[in-house]
Amino acid sequence: MMDARLQLRVQRYGWDAAAAHYHSSWETQLRPAHDRLVEFAQLQTEQTVIETACGSGLVTSRLAEKVGAEGRVLATDLSQGMIDDLHSRLAVHRNRNVEAERMSAEKLDVPDGTFDAAICALGLMYSPDPATAVHEMVRVVTPGGRVTATVWGERRKCGWAEVFPIVDARVASEVCPMFFGTGAPNALVRLFETAGMTEIKEHRQLETLHFRTQNDLLDAVLLGGPVALAVKRFSDSDWKEVCQEFLSSVAHHKQSDGSYAIPAEFVTVTGVRAPI
Repeated sequence: MMDARLQLRVQRYGWDAAAAHYHSSWETQLRPAHDRLVEFAQLQTEQTVIETACGSGLVTSRLAEKVGAEGRVLATDLSQGMIDDLHSRLAVHRNRNVEAERMSAEKLDVPDGTFDAAICALGLMYSPDPATAVHEMVRVVTPGGRVTATVWGERRKCGWAEVFPIVDARVASEVCPMFFGTGAPNALVRLFETAGMTEIKEHRQLETLHFRTQNDLLDAVLLGGPVALAVKRFSDSDWKEVCQEFLSSVAHHKQSDGSYAIPAEFVTVTGVRAPI
């Protein structure tokens, strides 16, 4: 297993590689998980919110709407490519109450107790140290502030999970061992407990991810997901073989019209920082 600093570099450049494909490939598919995250966050107008591992901003604008013009959202991500993509979207939608900065989830460059709430939408799986990332979210919220995170659930309930060993057989991506770790039974709850959270609530949800075509599925999982950096190192023959093997692994999810209905589990946990 690579050390944490190298893992952070892999994640940073991997998501730089995925940035061009991520937003359009996953916006619809991840909507149900994001809906539950926003519900559990219980945001109010005029609140200040920090979002870690914000990616291209699939949740960011929704957070900004919840807190309103008098509120503030600081969106952070390790990948400059994702932050640049988010900046372009914020400019189009004129979100004046949102700032976006490149920042590691394990070392948030903000003072203690700065925000009313902290959010992480499907980002903790990629952290080499998710416990530290959760502690950082807790550190930067005020006492009584709420922390909410959503992760992918158990590997056996993720219909596209075979992509990891298929890719690793050619180029070690080093993401599989940790990707499903936070989604194991009670894993995220324990991280919240260790970080000193109270009033912890967990929800596990099963969803079906719909992809209209074979190419849509390949774009999402191979080009717009956690193995994107490894895929960049493929030869043409590797790419063809991986596509064929991956499509074979999900063939039983293919529908009569050529679309795919891929099962997935998501886990959302929320808690409150204990008053001092």
